[in-house]
Amino acid sequence: MKKYIIGLVVLMGMLFLLLFVGGCNSYNHLVGLSQETDKQWAQVQSVYQRRADLIPNLVQTVSGAANFEKSTLTEITQARASVGQVKVNQTGAPTDAVELEKFEKAQGQLSSALSRLLVVVERYPDLKATANFRDLQSQLEGTENRIAVERQRFNQVVQHYNTAVKRFPTVLFAGAFGFQTKPYFAATAGAETPPKVEFNFGNKPQ
Repeated sequence: MKKYIIGLVVLMGMLFLLLFVGGCNSYNHLVGLSQETDKQWAQVQSVYQRRADLIPNLVQTVSGAANFEKSTLTEITQARASVGQVKVNQTGAPTDAVELEKFEKAQGQLSSALSRLLVVVERYPDLKATANFRDLQSQLEGTENRIAVERQRFNQVVQHYNTAVKRFPTVLFAGAFGFQTKPYFAATAGAETPPKVEFNFGNKPQ
């Protein structure tokens, strides 16, 4: 009986040790993946902020054109303000799908307003010919490309993180350690292709 008890204690000790080591490894692995998602979220915010910073100069440039449509300028200014009103976690990737959806919706409205603005600009060849506008157009195009790239990278790192959270045996420890799955950016039609911002600065063929 005594040997049986000793054997049982040893067995329980080994089991506890395995659980402890497994728990430590799972925790450290999840910490690393969580930090990667936070890092990529910061990149996403950075490129969106870059676009927002371009808008005041863009609006100022196009508003100088004679008879430019004021409603278009008002729309894009309001859309930019709406983005600033959406409160998101500045230090870490969102864990609330509703929070991310609100952020994405506001950014999408700004994208739509920018697209309409650039369509209207096509009616003003003199404005398109200015060096300042050409520079802003180039910066905006580059920023839109970066937004598409960083969103895709964010979804990739979130996928890796979520997979780890749900994978056995990590799933046994994730909840206890406070690790939860994180939401993705929603895929939209054409999202795999960055928006193209093109202008024809030359004279159209006769």
